[in-house]
Amino acid sequence: MSAALEKTPLVFALPNVLNPMRDWLGHLEHGKQLSAKTVEAYERDVRQFLQFLAGHEGEPVSIAVLGALKITGLRSFLAQRRGKGTGARSLARGLAGLRSFFTYLRKQNIVDVTAANALTTPKQPKSLPRPVSASDAGDMLTEAQLPNYESEPWVGARDAAVLSLLYGCGLRISEALGLTMADLPSLREGLVRVTGKGGKERLVPVLKVVREAVDAYCSACPFVVMAHQDAAMPLFYGVRGGALSPRLIQKAVEDLRFRLGLPNSATPHALRHAFATHLLAGGGDLRTIQELLGHASLSTTQVYTQVDTTHLLDVFTRAHPRMIAAAKS
Repeated sequence: MSAALEKTPLVFALPNVLNPMRDWLGHLEHGKQLSAKTVEAYERDVRQFLQFLAGHEGEPVSIAVLGALKITGLRSFLAQRRGKGTGARSLARGLAGLRSFFTYLRKQNIVDVTAANALTTPKQPKSLPRPVSASDAGDMLTEAQLPNYESEPWVGARDAAVLSLLYGCGLRISEALGLTMADLPSLREGLVRVTGKGGKERLVPVLKVVREAVDAYCSACPFVVMAHQDAAMPLFYGVRGGALSPRLIQKAVEDLRFRLGLPNSATPHALRHAFATHLLAGGGDLRTIQELLGHASLSTTQVYTQVDTTHLLDVFTRAHPRMIAAAKS
């Protein structure tokens, strides 16, 4: 159950709407096994819509009000959010949340809200992943290991190990930091089981250089040494002994960007993009890359073919003799 829904004064809707909404959120979390963050986002989007509709109607939203909802009401809500600076992706997610809620109401024979089905999803801006180059990725991993007078001696080894998992295995930062001591033996054997979005599991090969980076961190980190007897303990730690926060890795990468003169697009997630792009450029099979990344749909992975084509065209434009001659004339 969403904490926001519990804490917010529930004056924007009547119980005959709020009770099914709670049931729907529970269905998403336990039945559909969506991630907690996705459920939270869906709850927030639906709550914002109900608050908007309550203001528009001048009274708390009831099932009868939802049943009489017109497409103009939804358009007004999206226009209001767009006017507040909400982007197309967030608007599309919000509409997906509303449709999911309305579908649940229909399947439970509570009410049939047809207006959402007639509304077109906002057009999404086309953006390609921005991976770091192979040389920049190597520089980041090397630089991360260098001593930093502001932190404990083992912290550099920790950061290098995490970044190695992102670039060498294509893990999301949450997946790398979600590893526990129970995963260490299989990781050292070269094949680790990773839990990704929606609780989906996949097996990921671990390169020797990545295993060596993890071993170097484990040998240096005092908390790992103490945690060896408890398989439930995290693999990666902060300097105070708690589980390592993603924000600390993001800050470490920000520092690396400054030290190496890299663009702002060089982020932890850009290393995962680089993993996919460099595999594809080296002749990797798209289906295999999909499996390694843990993408539910092949279309999500196919975007990397566009990245590789863009890179080839960029090299062609900069290097072809006739293009260079034309630029000089």
